[in-house]
Amino acid sequence: MLRYLLRRMVAMPLLLLGIASVVFLLSQVTKGDPLSALIPERMMSNEQVVATVKAQWGLDRSLPERYLIYMGRLVQGDLGTSFSTRRPVSTDIAGRLPATLELVIAAMIFGCTSGIGLGIIAARFKNTFADSAARIFALIGSSLPVFWSGLILLFIFSVKLGWVSGPGRLDARTEPPPGITGLFTVDSLLAGNMPLFLEALGHLILPAFVLGWSVTGIVTRLIRSSLLEALNMDYIRTARAKGAPESVVILHHALRNALIPSLTILGFTFAYLITGAVLTETIFSWPGIGSYAVSAARSLDYPAIVGVTLVGAMAFLLANLVTDVTYAFANPRVKLEG
Repeated sequence: MLRYLLRRMVAMPLLLLGIASVVFLLSQVTKGDPLSALIPERMMSNEQVVATVKAQWGLDRSLPERYLIYMGRLVQGDLGTSFSTRRPVSTDIAGRLPATLELVIAAMIFGCTSGIGLGIIAARFKNTFADSAARIFALIGSSLPVFWSGLILLFIFSVKLGWVSGPGRLDARTEPPPGITGLFTVDSLLAGNMPLFLEALGHLILPAFVLGWSVTGIVTRLIRSSLLEALNMDYIRTARAKGAPESVVILHHALRNALIPSLTILGFTFAYLITGAVLTETIFSWPGIGSYAVSAARSLDYPAIVGVTLVGAMAFLLANLVTDVTYAFANPRVKLEG
């Protein structure tokens, strides 16, 4: 296990450098002029201003030179400076990452708990109305486009009914809690400010539901199929023959084995949500990594684009590593090799 972890940790920086190289080269050959993010439109005709800005940002250098300079800085942990915000990309990402993590964690909690519950109901009451209802709910969640479900649910539950708060992490005039973790719900609890916690939670519920609905669909189908397979095993028949209650048979015996195949999907789903929350964050004005990526793409902010891509790549690599190790602990028959 230790040797496997060391090999993966050594390979991870090399993979990130390779990903950074590909993304950097693709961003440079994409049609578009990054000067539009650096120079006002009325100054684009001023050749002196254009030449000065190009020299300042290194855009007057050749592509190989820009690549070597960028990779040299990247090795030192410098992601560059954003064309749009004029701040270090690492600072921008560090300021927005907690918002995305809060949203993703809430979406995973909702998606996993509801998915496991619906999967158990669907398997326990196979081919009944409860089974059909759980499967339909899961199918809708995994099929509906996020931009459509987000807009519709926001209009219904926030605009029309007023049951949940509108876009944003807090109301417009509310001061955020003291920055401890960056998660507003956690920080407000640590500060002992219950009204602020309820306000932050109210803003979090709907986007977390929209983002986690797709997770519900995936988990429900996985748990249902795994449980149905486990319930036909010999050890389940033995447990029933000994007089164990059906709830104990399902929750204690069958579910433990049914959860193992879901670990791999859940790990990658968490990483996917970090980078795939773009539409959800845009619809709900959530100031996270997704909305930052959208603004970077609109303005051809190459350093920000590469920085966000590296964050996503790191999330997938770490999720892959954690998933493999967790799966090995959950299933002793699996041996890690690498």
